Amino acid sequence: MERKRTDCPALPPGWKKEEVIRKSGLSAGKSDVYYYSPKGKKFRSKPQLARYLGNTVDLACFDFRTGKMMPGKLQKSKQRSRHDALSLAKGGKPDLNTALPIRQTASIFKQPVTKVTSHPGNKVKTDLQRASEQPRQLFWEKRLKGLRSSDVTEEVLRSMELPKGLQNIGPDSGDDTLLSAIASALHMSSGPITGQTSVAAEKNPAIWLNTAQPLCKAFTVTDEQIREQEMKVYQARRSLEEALMADGLARAAENTRELLEGKTA
Repeated sequence: MERKRTDCPALPPGWKKEEVIRKSGLSAGKSDVYYYSPKGKKFRSKPQLARYLGNTVDLACFDFRTGKMMPGKLQKSKQRSRHDALSLAKGGKPDLNTALPIRQTASIFKQPVTKVTSHPGNKVKTDLQRASEQPRQLFWEKRLKGLRSSDVTEEVLRSMELPKGLQNIGPDSGDDTLLSAIASALHMSSGPITGQTSVAAEKNPAIWLNTAQPLCKAFTVTDEQIREQEMKVYQARRSLEEALMADGLARAAENTRELLEGKTA
């Protein structure tokens, strides 16, 4: 990655703006912007920057990408907010779509088309026009690459370690991408997650890939593994229960001590 750090005149003296340009991968050429305080503290987003500066600097029209004050952008944001509020007041619904990215194909047939299904040996299983789910784009999991979960302070959480039985398959599919794909599959699909069951998928995933399953080799979950996970959950709940009991006893002892001190006084 290439890093460029410059002064930011829109912020108080001593603040620096850093632009990190990606050199490889699907996002090559794109850049990430960070800001550094005079004490060296790093900020990844505008809300995090606003919480730190408080009322000392008005960031209402501050553009995080360019590092400049843009009053015109604030005016457009206010107009958009008023339009959204007016739409909701008239009975409109907010956009809460959480569907995963799917293939977006424009129709090229501008004239009536007759579908013939009476050819010898032809078997029509389903009508795609009436299908409840649209087909996914091949290797759509690559869109999940580079995404990281963060806590309320916007600090990136440590990635989970996948079991040895879960091995990724397909082009440029790492553990982080596989974990996101499995989580998305569990959230969006009601069927079991078995991975790519076809042996040919390992040789040529571009042809034999099952888009309904995440990009990982076929795996099975044994009863022993289930019992191990149940034991971990039991131990975690037990530890939480003991911590809550200890905290409750400590609070009770503190209240008793304050009550006795109040009577003696």
